[in-house]
Amino acid sequence: MPHTVLIHVLNEESVVGEVENLPEPSDQVLIVSNLRYRDGRDVSYILPETDTVIYPWARIHCVEIMPSEEEEKEIVTFIRE
Repeated sequence: MPHTVLIHVLNEESVVGEVENLPEPSDQVLIVSNLRYRDGRDVSYILPETDTVIYPWARIHCVEIMPSEEEEKEIVTFIRE
């Protein structure tokens, strides 16, 4: 099951993508598919036909793991009517 992640790339706008497995401490790179900006736009420095991007950890500030749809259903929010 792919995990959706928000990647903070050094000196670039943050991007969203999917990873098959969560990164391990021994990994040297992060392999991401379906790369896009948070608002859904294509990433300007990646060709539109590109499926997978490999980022070295030296270019990444941090990675946020986004909740899955099942986890979002479990979150209780308050709605003011």
